[in-house]
Amino acid sequence: MTDALLVSNALLWCMVVALGLVVLALTRQVGLLHERIAPAGALAVAKGPAVGEPAPSMELLNLANQTLAIGGDDVRERRTLLFFLSPTCPVCETLLPTLTRVTREEPRVRVVFASDGERDEHIAFARSHGLDASRYVLSRELGLRFEVAKLPFAVLIDAAGIIRAKGLVNTREHLESLFEAQDRGVASIQEFLDRESPEPPKTRVAGGRSGR
Repeated sequence: MTDALLVSNALLWCMVVALGLVVLALTRQVGLLHERIAPAGALAVAKGPAVGEPAPSMELLNLANQTLAIGGDDVRERRTLLFFLSPTCPVCETLLPTLTRVTREEPRVRVVFASDGERDEHIAFARSHGLDASRYVLSRELGLRFEVAKLPFAVLIDAAGIIRAKGLVNTREHLESLFEAQDRGVASIQEFLDRESPEPPKTRVAGGRSGR
């Protein structure tokens, strides 16, 4: 009886060790795949002002009852990251720490939060998340001018008031891809990846010659 228990315990431990090795192998393969897969950028949309065009120039009232300008030249040579959100959007909320970090670490980037709806609701939302009321505007017209249909949505505007990148942003990587797109001089990371991808092989036609 004792021998049988010892054998069964030994077999059980062998199975545990084998499963552990399988998990380690799978983890390694997932890591390799993650390194090989190019990061997806923000989902570019065709609606609204296009990348490369001037952003709509507007003067809006922020939650601190001050005037905040969108578009136009920035005398302090700052870029503006316009982030459209809603207090009822859970994905928007998960991105707030990243936006707070951008505000803190990038002095030449002005993060502006934009939405519409009840002012008191947004004031409470801004306070609960430590958002700067002077960088928070409520304007239905602003969303209409950029033709924002889904949230969260972000627009990167350079110091000259030109739109450099925009799109739906569901992750931190999506947000960062807007800056990456501007640095690479493309409208979106997808456009950059399309440029970098190898051309498909030429087709063969009758007679063995490659098609033109």
